[in-house]
Amino acid sequence: MAVEIKYVVVRKGEEKMTFASKKEADAFDKMLDMAEVLSGWLATSPLAMDEQQNEALGLFMAENKDTLQQVLRTGRLPEENASGENADAAESKLRAVAG
Repeated sequence: MAVEIKYVVVRKGEEKMTFASKKEADAFDKMLDMAEVLSGWLATSPLAMDEQQNEALGLFMAENKDTLQQVLRTGRLPEENASGENADAAESKLRAVAG
């Protein structure tokens, strides 16, 4: 018999996702925290969006935080390489492996 350890991210009593590592589960939980903050912030904007739209946009922004940070820093989208991955993400992966 095999023993498996699973890490489950639970929000408001609802299971959101299951992970094999604590690190992945913590990263997902942190992303959900960021999405919640962004959704609340978007609700204060003059845009006429319902709660579901605020949550969807907040989640999109949190999932794509690296691209959003690049746009806010430089005023432009990151360049994409041939594989469709942005160059900054590919470079950071290389640094993580090489480091």
